Amino acid sequence: MVSLLSRGVSSEFAFIHTRKLKYLKSKEKSSQVMDKISNTAQSAKDSMQEAGQQMKAKAQGAADAVKDSVNK
Repeated sequence: MVSLLSRGVSSEFAFIHTRKLKYLKSKEKSSQVMDKISNTAQSAKDSMQEAGQQMKAKAQGAADAVKDSVNK
């Protein structure tokens, strides 16, 4: 802000400019946080789907084993 004032820029303009920069930085930070949240949620979804597929395969294997033992 001092550098703007030293160049003859009004203090009101310098204040507005500073506030706008803070706003843009906070907006960027919010965007980064939202990206991290989205990535975390996607990772959790992928992990749960993989766990579900593993459980399904184990259940199918158990069902097949029961069928095989009954049919003998």
